[in-house]
Amino acid sequence: MDIKKILSCVDHTYLKQDATWNEIKRTCDEGIKYQTASVCIPPSFVKVAKEYVGSELKICTVTGFPNGYSTVRAKCFESQEAVLNGADEIDTVINIGDLKSASYDKILSDLKDIKAACEGRILKIIIETCLLSDYEKQRMCELVSLSGADFIKTSTGFSTAGATKEDIILFKKHVAPHVKIKAAGGISSLDDAIEFLNLGASRLGTSRIVKIVEKDGLNNGDSSY
Repeated sequence: MDIKKILSCVDHTYLKQDATWNEIKRTCDEGIKYQTASVCIPPSFVKVAKEYVGSELKICTVTGFPNGYSTVRAKCFESQEAVLNGADEIDTVINIGDLKSASYDKILSDLKDIKAACEGRILKIIIETCLLSDYEKQRMCELVSLSGADFIKTSTGFSTAGATKEDIILFKKHVAPHVKIKAAGGISSLDDAIEFLNLGASRLGTSRIVKIVEKDGLNNGDSSY
């Protein structure tokens, strides 16, 4: 697979709690250099990052992150502020307790409200697959499909595990055709990236792929892997 194709599917991610502007700036520089799909950064850096990159790079941020149990009004406010500050894409975490309680109508209503708050920007729904049964994952595929969201996403990267191949296969089987898939968490090699993409993921949430490409000098027009 062409290295540039892989990079074009990467949300180059830096969400460490002790992130500084210099680290976010470097992440943006890497995103521009390697033409990643976006950089995924903390909400507090969205405004300055957007001013820095302009139209050269998409800015993605997170809401309700990483636990998902803030109220829907809080998530909507975070999403609106992210849009105001220049975010192009928003990744939000579901209320996992609601899912465990089988509060499906509430989850769907919340997702629709958050989608409206995004004002047309791409919305990815993080369901934290490592905490869910296969049945709960299937129900979330159905709810995300009904909500108007653009993506279903496996993981925050802050829980007990990240994306698995089995999760992508399950998503591909159960989401509506218009819903895309983002694999995130634990994607540590080009082989991982290629396998997730081949299984049906359209985006990869990772910081490691750019580092591998940079270290190995793979990013040229004829490179494939």
